[in-house]
Amino acid sequence: MSNGNPSAKDRPSVGRTLQQARVDAKLTVDEVSAATRVRIPIVQAIERDDFSRCGGDVYARGHIRTFARAVGLDPAEVIALYNEQQGEQPPPTLSSGPLFEAERIRPEPRRPNWTAAMVAAIVAVIGFVGFTFFSGSDQADPGAVAEGASTPGASPEEEPEPGGEPQEEVTEEEPDPSESAVAAAPDDKVTVQATVEGGSSWVSAKNGNGELIFEGVLQDGDSQIFTDDEQIDVVLGNAGVVSLRVNGKDIDSDFETGQVQRLTYTPGDPEEG
Repeated sequence: MSNGNPSAKDRPSVGRTLQQARVDAKLTVDEVSAATRVRIPIVQAIERDDFSRCGGDVYARGHIRTFARAVGLDPAEVIALYNEQQGEQPPPTLSSGPLFEAERIRPEPRRPNWTAAMVAAIVAVIGFVGFTFFSGSDQADPGAVAEGASTPGASPEEEPEPGGEPQEEVTEEEPDPSESAVAAAPDDKVTVQATVEGGSSWVSAKNGNGELIFEGVLQDGDSQIFTDDEQIDVVLGNAGVVSLRVNGKDIDSDFETGQVQRLTYTPGDPEEG
């Protein structure tokens, strides 16, 4: 340990450090509990440096890691402080993998995003109806639409003449449902897509009536779409790893890792509230 650095006994305790970080991040105990899947009484006990309710030292370390990550602290530094103040050495490197697996909290199954699927289905139906209407003709056989269903993109005028060369079929690639939902959002609605890259972040979203429509931790690669007629209020617990696409436009931001951001968006050009 280098000269001038305070010892672990002279530094704030693990519980006090986590509590202060939660207050600085403007998060309640209930919000931390929802984000970490750790029950409220255990979160309160950890902030009092009472680790007996965690169910053992292995689980205590697991809870401390998830707590630190949710409030924007480096889990490794908080665990190191815990080891020093408890007078224990960190577990051996070779066994860290199994121990970490034992203390991880199994996330709940993700619910399907019915809003995105519904919007994509509506767009597909509207596109099919429009295509059928404009590609038809007054002389078309009533059964032409049914026959054309097996060969998308074909119309009576495009059928080859007898003896002519057959035309190549055009296969259209189906768009990604989440991208379709953002791109096809009506102008009188607000659509916000949050995607996490390079870390994890606690995210919550409320609609124009103040109702909570999403709350939880998004891991690296996860994405969520929120839609409302009037307004979407978003809170990002670790804004530096979250990219936003609002009403079909990417939002340029200079958010930093561990920074908490509260944002409000409405229909039309994206505006921060």
